[in-house]
Amino acid sequence: MVTSVRHLGPNWYAPVMGTAIVATAGAGLPLGVPGLRTFCAAVWALFLAMLLTVLTARAAHWTLHRDRARAQLMDPATVPFHGCLAMALLAVGGGALVVGRDWIGTGAAVALDAVLFTAGTLAALTVAVAVPYLMAVHHRVTLAQASPVWLLPLVAPMVSAALGPLLVPHLPPGAPRATLLLVCFALFGVSLLATLLMLPVVFARLLTGGPPPLALTPALFLVLGPLGQSTTAVDKFAAVAPGTVPAPYDRGFEVLAVLYGVPVLGFALFWLALAGALVVRARRRGMGFTMTWWSFTFPVGTCVTGAEGLARHTGLVVYEGLAVALYALLLTAWAVAAAHTARGLLDGRLLAAPPAGPSGAAPVPAPTPATALTG
Repeated sequence: MVTSVRHLGPNWYAPVMGTAIVATAGAGLPLGVPGLRTFCAAVWALFLAMLLTVLTARAAHWTLHRDRARAQLMDPATVPFHGCLAMALLAVGGGALVVGRDWIGTGAAVALDAVLFTAGTLAALTVAVAVPYLMAVHHRVTLAQASPVWLLPLVAPMVSAALGPLLVPHLPPGAPRATLLLVCFALFGVSLLATLLMLPVVFARLLTGGPPPLALTPALFLVLGPLGQSTTAVDKFAAVAPGTVPAPYDRGFEVLAVLYGVPVLGFALFWLALAGALVVRARRRGMGFTMTWWSFTFPVGTCVTGAEGLARHTGLVVYEGLAVALYALLLTAWAVAAAHTARGLLDGRLLAAPPAGPSGAAPVPAPTPATALTG
């Protein structure tokens, strides 16, 4: 255990997130497939177990290898991944109310989600401030090193914004419900405005610096995260606003769900096509499996939930079809990433020490951009 967790980075929360979205996105599909909800509940139980496993392993990492843990905070390639902890906690908690309640009961699901939402939101706000602070004060990065991974700590509050409304109906009517909804709306603003500052940097780096290294190309899919998650968030606001906030604000949330969601999801599809083309290019040039392949899961899943919300608000079949098509893509990506990860764990490659090499920034928890993607 001592050796196996030494090189365990915060990116290992990404498989938890990627598995969680399979359950929550599947539960909202406009399909009457027999056994689908049971499948989603089983997946929720799986990612709950995964979360407990990774939390235990990361606790052991901090206890037994504090030097390595501190080095990860000082590594600009690693530190953004600390946002994944918050999102994993939030995803598991939200999944408890969406599908986990089928197995553990509504009361237990509400209690579990309340704990995980609180912990996840505090962690999200912490990393949203701390990571940019560390990068500004202690790290020395350039625009040439800009990566979609820089979005991870900034999108964490958006996950809180999207999943917090699930708790609103379980609070006492009146001020408690309205307070939580408006807190979630504020979290939406925190993440959205920070993302709008970062996206031009990422896009400019791509256009002026050329395609990223082959192993890092899947990280381009991370841009879909804030796009799909924000579309999902405005849908959730609209769902709980009636009876929670007074008119005309309740109606305003319903309008926002469509007027915001349609163009943002449209841009997400544009980015999906662009990132997908670059991934195909990288694959043809020999891109092998790394943990960055988990970037194909959670971000795509947020676009599934965003499309599901637009389908409910607009009644258009095109969004229902889009949700189903994106979910098929999500399932395929999850199955491939999970199979490769299981194989890498069994042969020990994913937890092995990265080979020595020149230092540089990359969206993986290790000191080198090309060799540390396995851990």
